[in-house]
Amino acid sequence: MNPLAKYVTLVFAFAMIISCKASKSVYLFTSFHEPANEGLRFLYSYDAWHWTDLNHTFLKPEAGEAKIMRDPSIAQGPDGVYHLVWTTGWKNDQGIGYASSTDLVHWSAQQHINVMDYEPTAVNAWAPELFYDDEADRFIIVWASTVPNRFPKGQEDENNNHRLYYTTTRDFKAFTPTKLFLDPGFSVIDAEIVKRGKNDYILVMKDNTRPNRNILLAFSNNPLGPYSNYTKRFTEMYSEGPSLIKTGNSWLIYYDSYRLKRYGAMSTTDFKTFTDVSDSVKVPEGHKHGTIFKVTQKQLDLLLKKAQLKNERR
Repeated sequence: MNPLAKYVTLVFAFAMIISCKASKSVYLFTSFHEPANEGLRFLYSYDAWHWTDLNHTFLKPEAGEAKIMRDPSIAQGPDGVYHLVWTTGWKNDQGIGYASSTDLVHWSAQQHINVMDYEPTAVNAWAPELFYDDEADRFIIVWASTVPNRFPKGQEDENNNHRLYYTTTRDFKAFTPTKLFLDPGFSVIDAEIVKRGKNDYILVMKDNTRPNRNILLAFSNNPLGPYSNYTKRFTEMYSEGPSLIKTGNSWLIYYDSYRLKRYGAMSTTDFKTFTDVSDSVKVPEGHKHGTIFKVTQKQLDLLLKKAQLKNERR
């Protein structure tokens, strides 16, 4: 091989290495710390088992009266834009927060979307979760709200008897009228839609009734339901904020085990049997629940750079 050809080959090989590194997938886990007034945080991982805190807040909450950010959920559209929704208040708040970003560092002006203002007695709008429905090219937002005296309450207080509601949007400017998403016959919060395959959807949620307060799943051939074939409650009591991610041939179901003050995880391949792998995962202390999604190494490098700049100023 002549020197010029050798040089071109080396340059091409180096470019391929850089390109592969930039496109390598990394897992991000949205997060917040109590008392939820600091804002959006991220954890990252290369294997979805061992997580590192970026130790930086990327968006300070401004939407809503309480100015908090809980349960941040992010979904990316086909145009590459990231969309973020979050809980803006514990009670007496009928809306959710919203902002968008192209790089997870620079964010749009925040909005307070009054998703439950059509129900004047609605107590809250908790834990909104975003799902991009690629079959219908739309975003689905699901959250939990209490409308007193609307549903049988069992052991629940009327102000803590939640059902799931939803709206859809294509542009986060126009939204379909809010509708009931799920009434499973018990108080339910913290729902996340996951697509397992074509016409195959999983809904992970928290049974928020007093005897349970733990995690279960249901299934549907449509992201909007109806959902059926509910599984058993497969986590310990006082579990909430479930997040699903596929890694290899298995799915990991992370959840906030708030009484034990740690993050738990279950592994499954068939969504019928669940193995407790909490002792095998590593989640930084103080992390509170969000959602897991994938980004490129290049995207993570931008976040690392932003976090490092913040650390250097301390």
